[in-house]
Amino acid sequence: MVKKERKLAALRRRYAQARRHLAPTGWLLQGTITERTIRREDRERPGKHRDYGPYYQWTWKREGKTVTVNLTPRQAQAYREAIANHQALEKTLQQMRRLSRKILEATLPGVKKRRSTPRSAPA
Repeated sequence: MVKKERKLAALRRRYAQARRHLAPTGWLLQGTITERTIRREDRERPGKHRDYGPYYQWTWKREGKTVTVNLTPRQAQAYREAIANHQALEKTLQQMRRLSRKILEATLPGVKKRRSTPRSAPA
């Protein structure tokens, strides 16, 4: 019984630690930042290419549709940080869900299982 209590206490400590990670969470965004460079043939020098960019785009889903927004370099950096915050938050929430399930299963009585009885052969 002591081993079970220690294990439960460890689960509760891990859960409390995960909760502390939620407090300092900054801005949150879903999506992806893409850096694009456009390469075009140089009109003044045939056979040579000229690069334009980089251009930054933020893409995410809204009501099942993909939305794309062009960003400045400064916006792209801030949006990247917000996306990273969201990913870290999701990871923490997954951990908290897993720990919650384990703690609840360990602390609350479940449905009594029926005794398994061998089935009799059909007549």
